[in-house]
Amino acid sequence: MLFNTVEFALFFAVVFLLYHRLPMRGQNLLLLIASYVFYGAWDWRFLGLIWLSTIVDYTVARLMENATGRRRKALLLVSLCTDLGILGFFKYFNFFVDSAGMLLTSVGLEPHLPILRIILPVGISFYTFQTLAYTIDVYRGRVQAIRSPLTYGVYLAFFPQLVAGPIERAQHLLPQFTKRRHVTAEQLSSGALLILIGLVRKVVIADIVAGEVEAAFANPAGMSAPLLMRAVFLFTLQIYGDFAGYSDIARGASRMLGIELMENFNHPYFSTNITVFWRRWHISLSTWLRDYLYIPLGGNRGPKWFVYRNLMLTMLLGGLWHGAAWTFVVWGGLHGVTLALHKLYLRGRKMPDRPTINSPLDFVHTIASWVLTMFIVMLAWIFFRASDFGNAFSVIGGIVSMRGMGDISTSSLMLPVGMTALLLFIDIPQFLKRNHTVMLNWPWLMRGAVYASLVMILIILRVEEDVPFIYFQF
Repeated sequence: MLFNTVEFALFFAVVFLLYHRLPMRGQNLLLLIASYVFYGAWDWRFLGLIWLSTIVDYTVARLMENATGRRRKALLLVSLCTDLGILGFFKYFNFFVDSAGMLLTSVGLEPHLPILRIILPVGISFYTFQTLAYTIDVYRGRVQAIRSPLTYGVYLAFFPQLVAGPIERAQHLLPQFTKRRHVTAEQLSSGALLILIGLVRKVVIADIVAGEVEAAFANPAGMSAPLLMRAVFLFTLQIYGDFAGYSDIARGASRMLGIELMENFNHPYFSTNITVFWRRWHISLSTWLRDYLYIPLGGNRGPKWFVYRNLMLTMLLGGLWHGAAWTFVVWGGLHGVTLALHKLYLRGRKMPDRPTINSPLDFVHTIASWVLTMFIVMLAWIFFRASDFGNAFSVIGGIVSMRGMGDISTSSLMLPVGMTALLLFIDIPQFLKRNHTVMLNWPWLMRGAVYASLVMILIILRVEEDVPFIYFQF
């Protein structure tokens, strides 16, 4: 069930109408049933995996409250082995088997390794990391184990953020399910606005360019350099519109139910260095990797090369989290290298999220830094989008060769410019005011005209086929 479909609109309308007539426990029970229906619509067989994680981690957390020493560590190990075992089998079994087979073949052996036809459950990486964070935080004493299995079940399976995040923390989300929600008019209006913005980002920006991106990456050898550069740029827009759009809709739908999800995107393409980019892109994942991987590895402690090692390991594993392919590892590695280089450049200085511009030289430096950052981001996106290394290097080679540079035309710029203009129309006011629902503060006539225009754009430009969200495959 996709957010950008009539089926989801009807589903959410039914949940919304019933939800506000129920007491707190009834609200939670409705959300739990609705979440399982929502997830089961993809493939009901994978509900068993969510139920297994829910039962194991709820039980482990409760038992850890009264456990100490080795028993406490053993209980945490049960949770880690269960959750990572499920994730590893369904997402990475064939990947590691294929990689082992390629390695053995390269040294002259003829391995006959097992290959299983495994279907990747939707959203498994997201809810696995969310439940892992809970048990680890209970182990560390940062949160208390929740006593109600119903409350914990809703926390893990809450349908707006179940399949593509944000990856919530127990400290933030769990307390919201322990009391009845009374939704205000402001929550309804801001939630509806977030849903509208998310649909525009997804349906108008991401889905319209998806076909051209697919065609270019399917046959890069047959494309001129301008068309390949256009495709890379369009994918940069597509993945942001697709994933940020999902996050907007998830936050908006949750807010209309009285639940506040964390912000997962904060205009990352306005970043002037790669460190700030990762403070703004997929915030729930980057903070998860920081708190549960980077810091336990040693973080910024120890010799400098230890710090760079920790950073590289975190980003390599972060790349692998996105998909079972070496191209994702390279994508993470490119970001790891550039993050390490930027940390070396800073030499301990703190980096503000927004640059200070006090002179023309500051302005030139800011623009140059932004251009360099976006070049790195778009180069890395090639490996993220490519089906394999051959495909990625074919795209890069086609661009570097500058073949067919005479094919550039004004008409070829219309789509990228139009989509960029629409994105900036939404993002610039949000960025300047540090408010994702800043449109609510505009004069009513202007606000009404903008809302009507966005709705008309959705109706007129919507593609016929419902395009799945990119991050559903992770």
